[in-house]
Amino acid sequence: MDVRAGPNVLIQFRPSPIRLRGAPLDFIFMLTRDDLTVGDCLAVLEEVADLGLRHIGFKDVGVAPALLERLHRRIKDAGATSYLEVVSLTPETALESARVARRLGVDRLLGGADAAAILRAIEGSSIEYYPFVGQPRGHPTSLGGSPAEIARDCRRADELGCAGVDLLAFRAEKESPTELVRAARAALRGRLVVAGSISSPDQIAELARLGVDAFTVGTAVFEGRFGSRRPSLQHQLAEVLAAVSA
Repeated sequence: MDVRAGPNVLIQFRPSPIRLRGAPLDFIFMLTRDDLTVGDCLAVLEEVADLGLRHIGFKDVGVAPALLERLHRRIKDAGATSYLEVVSLTPETALESARVARRLGVDRLLGGADAAAILRAIEGSSIEYYPFVGQPRGHPTSLGGSPAEIARDCRRADELGCAGVDLLAFRAEKESPTELVRAARAALRGRLVVAGSISSPDQIAELARLGVDAFTVGTAVFEGRFGSRRPSLQHQLAEVLAAVSA
């Protein structure tokens, strides 16, 4: 439940239901490469404006705060849902990124490891929060943690009132991405976002089959690695959209 009210009224959220069978995945286009917001993010948005992308995000690192403000305004002017993904892993930097998300007014905040502290930082805002589950490490971020640990973290996110979780399934250091997704989906009442290292239609089809609600793609399309590997960004994104429609 999303209750939008005045500044003196508490805004409460209830985790969203899982994706219904047959419902389309949400594709979140991340204006990022190697876990950094790309420096020409505004120009990229103009380049792909006619594709009608409905979900667009960026990282908390890579460009100056003033540029993030302009970028976010442009995303909202385009009518898209906005996402900020936290890749800063220390408690202090993650909290500062949550405060940045609040100042910008993003719709959805992804990542960060201390879910309770980040929820306190955005309390009273309309931001939906999706913490990392498992053990995110390094930059670009990799993921440690067993399926059982992923499931435990998903249940904890539900208990805290998060809208869902952010799972770096294809960044797993040792575990099978499929098994991590299965564990998360079985344990989680909220929405399941799979982020990072998705670069093929087959991966998207697998995520749909497993009941994932949304996924992110950034680096793969900027490097021309998606699908048929046609190099232009327009063609790359068209490949992703076609895979979602399929």
